[in-house]
Amino acid sequence: MRAPTGTTWREYLTAATPTSRRHATVQRVYLAWVPFSRNPTAIVGLVIVALVVAVAMFAPWLASHSPIAQDLSYRLAPSTAAHWLGTDELGRDIYSRLVWGTRTVLRVIFLVAVITGPIGLIVGAAAGYVGGWWDAALMRITDIFLAFPRLILALALTSALGPGIDNAIIAIGLTGWPPLARLARAETLTIRSSDFIAAARVVGASASRIVFRHVMPLCMPSLIVRLTLDMAGVILIAAGLGFLGLGAQPPQPEWGAMIASGRKFVFDQWWIAAYPGIAICILSLGFNLFGDGLRDALDPKAST
Repeated sequence: MRAPTGTTWREYLTAATPTSRRHATVQRVYLAWVPFSRNPTAIVGLVIVALVVAVAMFAPWLASHSPIAQDLSYRLAPSTAAHWLGTDELGRDIYSRLVWGTRTVLRVIFLVAVITGPIGLIVGAAAGYVGGWWDAALMRITDIFLAFPRLILALALTSALGPGIDNAIIAIGLTGWPPLARLARAETLTIRSSDFIAAARVVGASASRIVFRHVMPLCMPSLIVRLTLDMAGVILIAAGLGFLGLGAQPPQPEWGAMIASGRKFVFDQWWIAAYPGIAICILSLGFNLFGDGLRDALDPKAST
């Protein structure tokens, strides 16, 4: 993609009037990237998240051993040249299980976002735009979900569905949409009184068309920020379910389950539980820093 003839990239990206829809999209991305790139903590968060994604993508080449292969002759071994981060109670390589565990945690993060994002956006936008009894009914349902601690509700749902990573993802997703719905509703209440919404009604646009084509796209930046900031909580809840045996099942490598298996040896063979805990802290910190940077770049309220 090149800038139009006779125009520099800077002039193209900062033009007062976009010449096309694609031009406007490129401008929005550029104008969001400029403040984001000037935030050093946001860049640190982006680098952490990008590194974890890269580790997950290249796990077969980065792992030094099979994540499930047992070697009891190396049981509870400390860090050595053969096992960089030591081994667990079954002789499995901690480093390799951490590397492969990134795929599990990123799978949880992605699928939870896919579940919670659309549900929260649709519920909040519909409630805020339609109003009346529809708004009251949807918000009372939302309040019921918000009345319970998210981890407790996820535990109850996972117990009902049965242990397993797929059921854990469903449980976390079904308990994570209410804050997003509240945010989308607040955004919609502001947007629905705008002149362009009134113009859409005048030309005969239906309520569903206005909600899906005009209201929801304007709610997306705030929801993306909130979803990113929520990912640290999702990581902790998924690790908590894995710790309790309700998440990923053995021998699948999962950071919470690794901490659970190492809690019996925490005083003598500390590395079994310590390294997965450090990985959880680093990735959670990365998403928090990344989300803060996105908030400053995308949320218009942050600049007012």
